[in-house]
Amino acid sequence: MYTLMIVDDESAILEGLSRLLDWKALGFGQIRTARSGFEVISHVVDWKPDICLMDVCIGSEYGYELINRLGEMGIRSNYIMMSGYDEFTYACEALRCGALDYLLKPIDGGKLQKRIRQIIVEKLHGTVPEETGPEMDPVLKRPYPELSPLIRKIVMMVGMEYGQHISLKSIADRFRMNPTYLGQIFIKETNMKFTEYLMAYRMYVARGRIMDTDDKISQVAGEVGYTNMNYFHQHFHSYYGISPLKMRMGEGEDGGRQDEEKG
Repeated sequence: MYTLMIVDDESAILEGLSRLLDWKALGFGQIRTARSGFEVISHVVDWKPDICLMDVCIGSEYGYELINRLGEMGIRSNYIMMSGYDEFTYACEALRCGALDYLLKPIDGGKLQKRIRQIIVEKLHGTVPEETGPEMDPVLKRPYPELSPLIRKIVMMVGMEYGQHISLKSIADRFRMNPTYLGQIFIKETNMKFTEYLMAYRMYVARGRIMDTDDKISQVAGEVGYTNMNYFHQHFHSYYGISPLKMRMGEGEDGGRQDEEKG
């Protein structure tokens, strides 16, 4: 089994990348996350990561400088750098220090999976399961390649930043587009308003956390972007037809009516 380390100073991105691929199916037994260079250096000797996804900027530090420091300590890994900056100098520095690839945020799951599979075979001399087809968007129930490039970017942003204050306007500002026009494009292609998609994705993540972890309901609510517990309970019950606590206790046979309707 392999060990994966994800280094980024934003907790929502760490969570999003931890869920972006089926890491267990790819052979990863452990996924470790770190939010600072100090945290990486403090634990990396024990973690011994086979593959490391590292942000190019970690607070005030640069990821490639951290890679150099780890190399001086005799610690080696297979690095993939990530960045929200499409700047050639960052890519050059990342590759110069030994990174195997440089991916732009929001991270494309298909590209990441292809690179991970390649590293497992070529660098770790392991085997990977046969590909079973393209990844499906958990809300739209459609393969990502079927979506237009613009919509794919939007849903990937949601997948990485659902725990933060993300809105159609904030996304439109990044693309330098009119939010009303962007919203119309989103509805036309997905048959959903952006706000509906965002809430549905948050409910999808919340359900997974409630069923797969022992985290408090209030903690789960905060992690998926809710500061008001009443709103979280209302949205969850409206979406699944059952309260979060009752779902955890197994009182919903199939995980709620929405799964039946959307399945």
